[in-house]
Amino acid sequence: MAITFVTLTGFAQTKYEQGMIKAFDLWKNNQPWEAANLFERIAQAEPDNWLPPFYVAQINVLYSFSEKDEEKLTAQLNKAQDFLNDAKALSKDNAEILVVQAQLYTAWVVFDGAKHGMTMSPKISQLYQEAYKIEPENPRTAFGKVEWELGTARWFGQDTKPFCEDLKKAVALFDTYQPKGQFYPSGGGDYAKQSLAQNCKEE
Repeated sequence: MAITFVTLTGFAQTKYEQGMIKAFDLWKNNQPWEAANLFERIAQAEPDNWLPPFYVAQINVLYSFSEKDEEKLTAQLNKAQDFLNDAKALSKDNAEILVVQAQLYTAWVVFDGAKHGMTMSPKISQLYQEAYKIEPENPRTAFGKVEWELGTARWFGQDTKPFCEDLKKAVALFDTYQPKGQFYPSGGGDYAKQSLAQNCKEE
């Protein structure tokens, strides 16, 4: 799944900015759990800010896709859901939050499709539809939506080529989209390009 990093400019002046910069630096240097712990501490200190709990949730979700132990997976995704709920309470109709919620459900499906596919798949589709309706020019909403639709088509043995044009458009959005503020999600482009190359090879 796409790992989201932010591009930082200027110098940090507040403890919040210093903490966020340090957390992203840990994440970039392959220390995601240390980053998540720091985001969690920042969330406690910044109870009105949706971004720290969002990133706690995102890390726990993204690193669940490779987890094979059901007990560990359950603990990670339950923690992610708790922090995602905190973020939702602070920021209504937020496309980025809806995308991570969809990814959380997807992690359950990837772990055990037979058990979770029937119940989670409709929720995932609905979340991507809602996120896309809120912010269609957001590359993570556009890409997440079409990637899920393409994967669903492949699962049912349907032709995936009709989705390639939308996938190309979604990938292009990563080059033009401007984050709404400091520390807002801005990544995922590299993963999206890999997905396009793998799923839509030129004949």
